[in-house]
Amino acid sequence: MTLPLSLHLYRLATGAIEPLAPLLLRRRARQGKEDTARLGERIGRPSIPRPPGRLVWMHGVSVGESLSLLPLIDRLRTSRPDITLLTTSGTRASAEVLAQRLPASVIHQYVPLDLPGAAGRFLDYWRPEAAVFVESELWPNLILGAAARGTRLALVSARLSGGSLATWEHARGTALALFGAFELILARDPDAAEKLRELGARVDGVADLKLGAAPLPVDEVELKYLRASLAGRPMILAASTHAGEEALVLDAFARARSDEMHPVLVIAPRHIERASAITALANQHGLSTGLRSARADLAGLDVYVADTIGEFGLFYRLARLAFLGGSLVPGLGGHNPLEPARLSCPVVSGDRIENWPIFHELERRDALVLVDRADALEGVVREAINNPEALQAMARTAHAYVAGRDLETSQAVEHIMTLLDR
Repeated sequence: MTLPLSLHLYRLATGAIEPLAPLLLRRRARQGKEDTARLGERIGRPSIPRPPGRLVWMHGVSVGESLSLLPLIDRLRTSRPDITLLTTSGTRASAEVLAQRLPASVIHQYVPLDLPGAAGRFLDYWRPEAAVFVESELWPNLILGAAARGTRLALVSARLSGGSLATWEHARGTALALFGAFELILARDPDAAEKLRELGARVDGVADLKLGAAPLPVDEVELKYLRASLAGRPMILAASTHAGEEALVLDAFARARSDEMHPVLVIAPRHIERASAITALANQHGLSTGLRSARADLAGLDVYVADTIGEFGLFYRLARLAFLGGSLVPGLGGHNPLEPARLSCPVVSGDRIENWPIFHELERRDALVLVDRADALEGVVREAINNPEALQAMARTAHAYVAGRDLETSQAVEHIMTLLDR
């Protein structure tokens, strides 16, 4: 394939800045954005030996994308036990969650920066037979370098935002070259498939890897302990919240609560380093607060800040209602409604949810509540505290719908399995 000039220029530009990469990474590490002990992985210097034999590489940039690979990983381990599985991600949070969730036999590395030398070292060292990229991770040096080395590539749950579609339309030759490197493209949904085809991409089907997953796991000992600590008190969960949302949730909770019911609000921020700021906000509302990381006793607390990673399986099982963050402030696009639905936890979300079309599918089925303003959130929280049965039918509908979609995606995974047999 003859590459467009834009990709040649991209390679030259990224090669020119590559000598600055160690300096940039050390600066990010000082800011807590990189793992100091594993900075070498980000410039294509692996930290562990490559096992002999066949190897398949799977990449998801952050927590949600990485976790969506778990069903595929389980399937590959069962059907291809002779193949080594390598997963890469780009954030510290994703690495921490995967350390808890990945089987011991699956290797995790940080994905290298998309620089010619770093990408080449990574690919020459791991020599993947096939690679699966999730959503919209289109890094030219990695993708084209892998294809040039004979790696069979799949892009799964592929999607384009309105903004990225407009950008790619002005670089159609670049888009065609990158999409053309993939032997298999499965769009996240029919709308995403249409956008990809508008750019000239070949789309082989539809599969959203965030569907098809198992319910989130739970530590049964912790579940029993927290349930006993609640002693029948209603729990409201604010999950994956962002700056600006906690104040709105705290306002709604403070107005909806009653001394008679004495509910507890669990706030699980998207970025746990914001725990102290959230504690200060709760204290300004006159609410007693404790931290999960400090093993605070729930008894007597009004607000419990879950500043830990990987425990949503615990809190969704305990909550009467889960508010999903990233949805009341602009620019974030909402967070995953599938995880609470699989555990029959009622869901309320703001209406800024452009990253998750399935919200609208669930709303049409009366399977969750979308609110367009903070005062509407108060009414749903009040209902969960005082009349939880009214929300249970909604949660059952969501569970049934998502279970059906999970089954469809599990069947679509067969397309990915055939990539190994070509």
